[in-house]
Amino acid sequence: MSFDQLGLSPELLRAVADSGYADPTPVQSEAIPFVLDGRDLLAGAQTGTGKTAAFVLPMLQLLHQSTPTSGRRRVRALVLVPTRELAMQVEQSVRTYGARRPIRSATIFGGVGFHPQVRNLRSGAEIVVATPGRLLDHVRQGTIDLSAVEILVLDEADRMLDMGFIRDIRLILERLPAGRQNLLFSATFSNDIRKLADGLLDRPAQVQIASRNTASELVAQVVHPVDRERKRELLSQLVLSRTIDQALVFTRTKHGANRLAEQLDRDGIEVAVIHGNKSQPQRIRALADFKAGRVTLLIATEVAARGLDIDALPHVVNYELPMVPSDYVHRIGRTGRAGVDGIAVSLVCVDEGPMLRDIERMLGHAIPVEVIAGFEPNRNIRPEPIRLRTGQGQGQGRPRAAGPRPAWTPPRRQRRRTRPGAFVANHATS
Repeated sequence: MSFDQLGLSPELLRAVADSGYADPTPVQSEAIPFVLDGRDLLAGAQTGTGKTAAFVLPMLQLLHQSTPTSGRRRVRALVLVPTRELAMQVEQSVRTYGARRPIRSATIFGGVGFHPQVRNLRSGAEIVVATPGRLLDHVRQGTIDLSAVEILVLDEADRMLDMGFIRDIRLILERLPAGRQNLLFSATFSNDIRKLADGLLDRPAQVQIASRNTASELVAQVVHPVDRERKRELLSQLVLSRTIDQALVFTRTKHGANRLAEQLDRDGIEVAVIHGNKSQPQRIRALADFKAGRVTLLIATEVAARGLDIDALPHVVNYELPMVPSDYVHRIGRTGRAGVDGIAVSLVCVDEGPMLRDIERMLGHAIPVEVIAGFEPNRNIRPEPIRLRTGQGQGQGRPRAAGPRPAWTPPRRQRRRTRPGAFVANHATS
């Protein structure tokens, strides 16, 4: 199927072609006709599947078809997203695909000045892309009018619920008119997501592109067992040997991200950091430096990295495994996007053995394990409890776990020994 079979206008088709896209992704080919028909939509799609264009393209067409000929421009489409980075990404898609017939748009998120956003809204923005908290600030200040919203999009709804935005979302929904079109996109369908969808959507069309908690087939996954105190040394070795050229590196805590960045900088590796304590200009600059190749590693926490738009990212590194298994899928979904293969590397110490088993249980298969020569885990090291308090370095506490616990060793059936810095070719996802 091609884009010209989806019912899109000639202007949008030309904009898509100008962007270099020839064929729609599965979520685009399935979702766009439903949205153009005015249907509510419940879509299961992970990051990297092209879901942004799946709602931006038909949304632009519907708004073009009913553009008011006179009167003050009002907010007609509202897109709620979990992070400021995703807000900027979505609005950039609005500008890109709407280039031939522009519709005024604005972003609203925290961490930046309030009054410049007010000026953008007063200029007549018809599409607003917002994070829930800052949007509520504008609602309470009376600087935005949501009474004319025709289309509501909840993007990455699962992440918004994980971040505790459900109350804010419900307060926003109370301010919206009835009879609007509602589109809900989520990577997973928890009971809370189902409950939200049941109360929001009216006889929705359903699109399921990736089964729940399924990693992209384009992402090769590998685990490198390593002692907790040697993780940074191993990561440096992989970078300096050019086994890893450029990577998004995940830590569990902001303190851990800062500490790792300082250590890697001493190793002579160019790094940048993104987390919740960084200002918006700092985060924009870090992402720009990474995209331009001025830094090799972009170190980020889970929430900060959500929604980052990075083309052809070759590697994702789990410097520390996530506490929630489904977050592993979100993390590695940053690579293996838009038809480009990627590699997800996890540096796993003895403390994280149970977390790895939970992830593998969720995925339904074991992740290949490769032991890097010179970094074989010390079997005499015992597991320690993982703590997330600020000040405990990489998130791993020093108190010894109560009672004797066996040291974790990788399954023998999967273990492979490699020379330092080498990457085994046989790393396809099972």
